[in-house]
Amino acid sequence: MNVEGLRYAQAVSQTKSFSAAARDYGVTQPALSNGVARLEEELGVKLFERSPRGVKPTAHGARILPMIDHALATLDSIVAEARRLVRPATGGIRVGVSPLIGGDLVACAFDAARGLTRPRDLVLREADLGLLRGALKAGELDVLLVPAVEAMRAYRHRIILSEPVVVVDPAAAGGAEGPLELDAAAEADYILVPDTCGLTTFTTELFQSNDLALRTYPGEAASYRVLDEWAGMGVGAALLPRSKITRRHASCRPLVRAGTPVEISYEAVWARQNPLAADLEEFVESLAEAAVSLGRDSGHGE
Repeated sequence: MNVEGLRYAQAVSQTKSFSAAARDYGVTQPALSNGVARLEEELGVKLFERSPRGVKPTAHGARILPMIDHALATLDSIVAEARRLVRPATGGIRVGVSPLIGGDLVACAFDAARGLTRPRDLVLREADLGLLRGALKAGELDVLLVPAVEAMRAYRHRIILSEPVVVVDPAAAGGAEGPLELDAAAEADYILVPDTCGLTTFTTELFQSNDLALRTYPGEAASYRVLDEWAGMGVGAALLPRSKITRRHASCRPLVRAGTPVEISYEAVWARQNPLAADLEEFVESLAEAAVSLGRDSGHGE
């Protein structure tokens, strides 16, 4: 069975688009479509249905695609371990960190690196999302810790931590308490920041995916810290991860969608072909386990 065909199918499943999957893998759409077609022929089942609304799994595909995900993850682990045995990598793990990643999670990353079968140092680099993604592609970084927005689908991903999102809106402070439904939250004008940390992308995607118009303040804050300050001053509303609220706001309310808390997730992203791939798998697994305790202690995800 052709492994590339499995990866193509996985990419289509994740992107829900043949053209987007082809862009992720740097191949033409006909090449990717032919690879998926050959896989379907070999399996004897059709995995995807195309319609004007996009691509979705067939009934058979819904059963088989999770198995493909598991098989590819296992295969990547085997290859990474074999590379580590034949060509042991040296040096530390170079970690790219978004400005939105908190110090508590970074501390967990240091503990995870020290606890590896072959303990390693961490070399941290905080930068804008675009710079971090470029550095990962260029091999200048080994793993990213970033908000789970605009996925790099040709890379390995693992959600590390999720936390609730809150709305700071002094204009709506007239005695309102408790959770705020997303539909009602759309009535405010939101201050945005340059999309360097991922928060603006998250906010935009949240409103678009729920068919809501995002009303914006005409100016722009420099960072999420300034965003928090300006919202407290009444310049406009702000949507922030709960851990990024630095002061008490009388108008700070949890954001919910149909009663369910809206959360922002943070993920680890790394390349399958990295010489440290086996160590990165172990590092990310350990970090994810540590983040569970971190989330429980800090109230993330409640």
